[in-house]
Amino acid sequence: MQFKKQIILFLCLCSFAVKSQNTYKRWPDVIRKNDAAWFASAEAKKIADNVLLYQRDIGGWPKNIQMQEELTEKQKEDLIALKKTAVETTTDNGATCQEMLFMSRMYAQVKDERYAASFLKGLNYLLEAQYDNGGWPQFYPLKKGYYTHITYNDDSMVNILNVIKNVAEETDYYSIKPSKEIVEKCKKAFDKGVDCILKTQYKQNGILTAWCAQHDEITLQPANARAFELASLSGYESAKIVLLLMAIDKPSPEIVTAVKSAVAWFEKTKITNLEEKRVLNDAGKIIDKKMIPTQNAAPLWARFMDLESNEPFFCDRDGIKKKSIAEIGSERRNGYSWYTDAPKEALKKFPDWAVKNGTKVGAAEKKNVNFITVAQDGSGDFTKIQDAVYATPAFPYEKVTIYVKNGIYNEKVRIPEWNNNVILKGESKENTIITFDDNFSKIGLGRNSTFYTYTVLIEGDDCSVSNLTIKNASGDRGQAIALSVVANRVKVSNCNLLGNQDTLYLSGKEAKQYFKDCYIEGTTDFIFGGATVLFENCIIHSIKSSYITAASTPEGTAFGFVFKNCKITSNPEASQVYLGRPWRIYAKTVYIECELGKQIKPEGWENWSKPEAEKNSFYAEYNCKGEGSQTNKRVNWSHQLTKKEAVQYSIENILKDKITNWYFL
Repeated sequence: MQFKKQIILFLCLCSFAVKSQNTYKRWPDVIRKNDAAWFASAEAKKIADNVLLYQRDIGGWPKNIQMQEELTEKQKEDLIALKKTAVETTTDNGATCQEMLFMSRMYAQVKDERYAASFLKGLNYLLEAQYDNGGWPQFYPLKKGYYTHITYNDDSMVNILNVIKNVAEETDYYSIKPSKEIVEKCKKAFDKGVDCILKTQYKQNGILTAWCAQHDEITLQPANARAFELASLSGYESAKIVLLLMAIDKPSPEIVTAVKSAVAWFEKTKITNLEEKRVLNDAGKIIDKKMIPTQNAAPLWARFMDLESNEPFFCDRDGIKKKSIAEIGSERRNGYSWYTDAPKEALKKFPDWAVKNGTKVGAAEKKNVNFITVAQDGSGDFTKIQDAVYATPAFPYEKVTIYVKNGIYNEKVRIPEWNNNVILKGESKENTIITFDDNFSKIGLGRNSTFYTYTVLIEGDDCSVSNLTIKNASGDRGQAIALSVVANRVKVSNCNLLGNQDTLYLSGKEAKQYFKDCYIEGTTDFIFGGATVLFENCIIHSIKSSYITAASTPEGTAFGFVFKNCKITSNPEASQVYLGRPWRIYAKTVYIECELGKQIKPEGWENWSKPEAEKNSFYAEYNCKGEGSQTNKRVNWSHQLTKKEAVQYSIENILKDKITNWYFL
């Protein structure tokens, strides 16, 4: 009962409408007054007495209190009664850290030891509140619910670490100088806090990105807070985290990587086609917010971005994700900051920081080399994809993303061997199109002209391509490659590969490659080469009657072309289609649990006038379905796998690399 009464007293204090003098509108404005001498005034001393009253014995302060407002005698008595309770002590919304700054500024002018003791008590509170893993909760002592999460929200943990950093480094920022013992505690606390930051940086498909507003205090994973604050990547909170890391002298390689990765994410997620418009009433209060489409707008970032797609989202108090603020109610739309420009400060400081800390960003180079944007309208770093490739570092230690915005790019693109670790990613599969029209006759370089006809050529290992269309637009004019992959550990996902004869060439010494969720179309031998390749969940479409595959698998290779869970389709006029024929006599091609259309010939396979291929090649199927899956008329030199044999065709077995033990997951 007594505790309940204390809570009621506290709430009354937070909401009272006193007969007080509102000399200043906001408490933080008082703390940061430019006139240092003011802190020696009688007015400042009177406010300082209030601040001392609000501080609990545990050392912390409650939040959202206008401490400059005059207190009645009754209110002072109530605050004295609350001191021992530790009710609502927090670091949220700047609480405790800002009061400590006020006390420091007071002590710098007036050597009242109460101010120094208050500061040190606040510092001890911060040290006591830290988790063993280095993070801080929103409230301490711990308050049930999401308040126990490690809290970056509203810069809470960054504010704490900035206090502790100044104490640990014994700077002159604070006028109170703690003992050497406390300084050492602060050094350890700061290092633990930074370690927590590094461990909570979110990995998206294996790539470091940014941070959530709050992370689970046990698992360190992104966590929900209020109903409209779902786990997400934060465009706001991440900015101050990066600035804190950039302020560390002689950063470790892990800190450098964290900063570079976050900056790359900022570049990737910035919004330059929207502008916020605020509608105000006569009293100057916001009554509506609207996002207006605007060309070349100043960069903005969403406060909440999807953990996997980076797509901005917005929530009302029902916790349901929406795609725009227009879809949520006015109370949340107008009462919350959904967009921010906070990362621009980090982006501005990054180039000089990068040079100072020995990264690959040159002194005169202001672009982030880990994320390059291509856009035909000039809004990116380049208007041509090949120019972006030229700007990519040779043999980079980290992945380099070339993000291609929607448009039709009429060019040949080559990613050479020294540009490994490249991610070529389109804005959308349907509207990001790379096209060219070279063919065998047009190239005219002799019998090997086919290999020069590519629209896109990938020679760099460990590259990936996604979300775009690659097309050879020469039509049915002989050999004409759309995509040529002559590299190891290459992944192509969610792409359209369009052509006629020889659409897709796959090669490279002992190369392993992976195609997932792709649409691949062509005519004769439109998937050919000697690489080991797994096609998963793809649509393989024949334009006319001919051959789908022409493998040239090297002798002794365990796997060649493997199609799993693919759909084999065709144009109506393509009624006589072979699953494959051997370009070289040790060809291997297997279809597992695929849907084969009626266009597949009953024989299934053809020997390309190479009788020896019937003995040396390996063509097989397992558990396929559809009108073309009838096996009773297959050529007698092809195979139907047993269940035990089919088990060997796992992604791990097919794609494991001999040197790195690498495979796509």
